[in-house]
Amino acid sequence: MREEELVNLIRKIQRRQTEFQTVELKAAQVDFPKKIYDTLSSFSNQDEGGVIIFGISEKDNYAVTGVYNAENAQKKAMEACGQMEPSVRAVFTTAEIDGKVVLSAEIPPVEYWNRPVFYRGAGRLKGSYVRVGDADEPMSEYEVYSFEAFRRRIRDELRTVPECSGRFFDNNRLEQYLEAVKHERSNLTALSDTEIKELMGITVKGETTLAGVMTFSLYPQTWFPQLCITAVSVPGTEMGNTDRDGARFLDNKRITGAIPEMLEEAVDFVRRNMRTKTIVDENGHRADKDEYPIIAVREAILNALVHRDYSILTENTPVSIEMYRDRLEIISKGGLYGGGSVNQLGQGRPETRNAALANMLELLKVTENRYSGIPTIIKAFKDAELPRPEFRVARGVFKVIFRNGTGVPDTEIDKTDIHRAILEYCRIPKSREELTTFTGKSRYYTMSAIVQPLIDQGRLIMTMPDKPKSPKQRFVTAD
Repeated sequence: MREEELVNLIRKIQRRQTEFQTVELKAAQVDFPKKIYDTLSSFSNQDEGGVIIFGISEKDNYAVTGVYNAENAQKKAMEACGQMEPSVRAVFTTAEIDGKVVLSAEIPPVEYWNRPVFYRGAGRLKGSYVRVGDADEPMSEYEVYSFEAFRRRIRDELRTVPECSGRFFDNNRLEQYLEAVKHERSNLTALSDTEIKELMGITVKGETTLAGVMTFSLYPQTWFPQLCITAVSVPGTEMGNTDRDGARFLDNKRITGAIPEMLEEAVDFVRRNMRTKTIVDENGHRADKDEYPIIAVREAILNALVHRDYSILTENTPVSIEMYRDRLEIISKGGLYGGGSVNQLGQGRPETRNAALANMLELLKVTENRYSGIPTIIKAFKDAELPRPEFRVARGVFKVIFRNGTGVPDTEIDKTDIHRAILEYCRIPKSREELTTFTGKSRYYTMSAIVQPLIDQGRLIMTMPDKPKSPKQRFVTAD
């Protein structure tokens, strides 16, 4: 970073009065800050990397306070970088602002297969951090394991389930699969059924694998009760909303069975609960239009079942389908396997988390396994003239959001006048976390400088006015 770029970045921070996902401020007027390892870890573990700026005081209204000694501060920062595993290679820049010297340390991202970067003094599990907004949060055991599983090529879908023997299989489906293997994998034709099952990952050393259970078992939930789908239809736009009779759900179902059964039942659930409108063209012809393209719904649910994480750390987390008045959300455990960005989904050929499972379902004609799912989803929504589907990854959770066009997406709200934007955004009740994310500023600034004045004016109201500090508090625009 050039000195001029550092100065411009600091001025931007002062104008916006906030840190960023990729910028951390450290006051260093008297001495080198004691807490730096967390930020070194979190910046190294995100694709964008980050910049630590020494000599700016967030508590003093983002004033330039300067560093006590730039040369010594850089030396100590380098020593801290050397305490990380693997070591961090920072790039330093100094600049003078208002007669005071500031120091920046650019922290480059580490290749996905070398993550997580952690502080050696705390160890991998306690010393690994992830950046969440403008804060450094400890990685969960699962997040640490996800990197480890990728690096070591752990195939969780191939872990064995000794309790499930072949006698609990759907024999018709298994026979159909074996015939498909022999027909489409000609080099395996001469092998016995036992050998094919072993080679294709249905068994390992004679014991049934999790992939085999989820594809062929009559009832996989005997051994994995939570490897299912929970599906709900909510009367409002947020979980907890009720209808006039006080009911929280219009429909609520736990969907079980092998993946092929769960897929079809889940699609039926969405079809049954989504609205259909009748369109009459200029010639008087009537046609029904589904709230969501059913082909896109099927692809999204299939992706959630096939590409979710099947490790022991996630086997108690089902796939979720949540239908709201303005959107449909499909949520599964497991971020993007091998890293990458959600912006790249549908482009190229990313690594497959559960290759054996995907291969089984391909031969059963359940999935194509040709990386066509995301493009199909996007095209279906474009053809239906609906908002582009949203794909989000956060803390090891993958979420697909389909909007039906009844509301204005957050990204389309004009934020030039932030108070007016908040009022538009809060036509649907929002939490403190949602408001902070929307403004892009710190939680303190968002709540004290933006939200509270609107409450004082009576333009924004709390859903729980008698419990202002409740974590369940929501803020909604006054009628």
